[in-house]
Amino acid sequence: TVFNSLNHDMTLTEFKFIWYMEYSHRMWGRVVGLAYILPAAYFWHRGWLSRPLKGCVLALCGLVCFQGLLGWYMVKSGLEEKPDSYDIPRVSQYRLAAHLGSALVLYSASLWTGLSLLLPRHKLPETHQLRRLRQFAHGTTALIFLTALSGAFVAGLDAGLVYNSFPKMGERWIPDDLLAFSPVLRNIFENPTTVQFDHRILGIASVTAVTALYLFSRKIPLPRRTRMAVTSLLAVACVQ
Repeated sequence: TVFNSLNHDMTLTEFKFIWYMEYSHRMWGRVVGLAYILPAAYFWHRGWLSRPLKGCVLALCGLVCFQGLLGWYMVKSGLEEKPDSYDIPRVSQYRLAAHLGSALVLYSASLWTGLSLLLPRHKLPETHQLRRLRQFAHGTTALIFLTALSGAFVAGLDAGLVYNSFPKMGERWIPDDLLAFSPVLRNIFENPTTVQFDHRILGIASVTAVTALYLFSRKIPLPRRTRMAVTSLLAVACVQ
C-alpha cells in the first residue's frame, strides 16, 4: 500500500540502500550485544568479578537485551497500517525516544563502570562548594539527557522541517501554532511546532548550564583530571 501510494517510482537500487542500512544497524546491535555478554560470561566463569561488579555486569547485559527489544518494538510501530493517515510512514516518536533514552543510559552506565575500574577515585575534602558543584553537574546531566530525548521527538515527527530559521521561528519568536492541539499537554509530544520549540529552548538551556558549570568549576581547586573533564564538556557542547 505504501509503495503504491508514495514510493511507486523507487528503484530496486534505492530500496536496497535503505534495506542495507537497516540490516547493518541490526547486525551492529547484535555485535554490541555479543561484545557485552561473551566477555562477561568468560570473566564471570574465571572468577575475576567482585560481588558488586557482578551486579553491574548483570544490569548492563540486561540493558543490552532490553535495548534490542525496544528497537524491535519501535520498528514494529512503523510497519503498522494507519488507515486514518496518508502521511509518510514513520515509527512512533514515543518509542523512538524510549529507544534513544535506553541507549544513552546503557552508554553512560558502561562508561561510568569502565572509568571506575580504570581510574582511582579522587579523595577530596567534602566542602560546601564541592557539594554544590556535584549537584550542579547532576542537574546539567539531567538537562542534557532531556534535550537528547526531545531530539528524538523532533526526528520522530519530522519537526525539523516545520521551521528552518533561527533564532526566530519564521517571522516570530513564539509561533502562532505553538498550542494548536487540544488538550494542551498533547502539544509537547505530538505538535511538531511545539516539539521543535522545546528542543531549541532545551538546547540553549543545556549550553548555558554547561558554560555556567565550567565557570563555577574555575573557582574551586580541582584535580587536573576533573578540570580536563569539565573543559572537554564545554568544548563538546559548543561543537554540538
